[in-house]
Amino acid sequence: MFNNSSKILFLMMMMTGTLITITSNSWLGAWMGLEINLLSFIPLMSDTNNLKSTEASLKYFLTQALASIVLLFAVILMMLKNNLNNEINESFISMILMSTLLLKSGAAPFHFWFPNLMEGLTWMNALLLMTWQKIAPMMLISYL
Repeated sequence: MFNNSSKILFLMMMMTGTLITITSNSWLGAWMGLEINLLSFIPLMSDTNNLKSTEASLKYFLTQALASIVLLFAVILMMLKNNLNNEINESFISMILMSTLLLKSGAAPFHFWFPNLMEGLTWMNALLLMTWQKIAPMMLISYL
């Protein structure tokens, strides 16, 4: 897989992405932190000897990319709402943001991808996915 120095690098980048998300003053900064978090966790997941690990990393990437696109769409809608004098419903934007963050964290009812993904992970990666990867989306949910 990786040697220890690259694992440490990706773990530090994952922690940095979470801290960027939590301390961000804007939704675009929070999105950027979530993306750093996503892109630093994928190399930790991938194991060239295990086919399930490769499949799990691909599933994780596709699901998180879909959620990131929808999150970016909601942020753009929120910015448009401020420019168009409240022609877009605030609760609609909040619902999109909440759904996206629940999908990113793998929470119900958007957890369809989570059990299949867990099958292909090692214990350490499963621990990271079930704990550290949930901190940033849960903090953003609390900001809503």
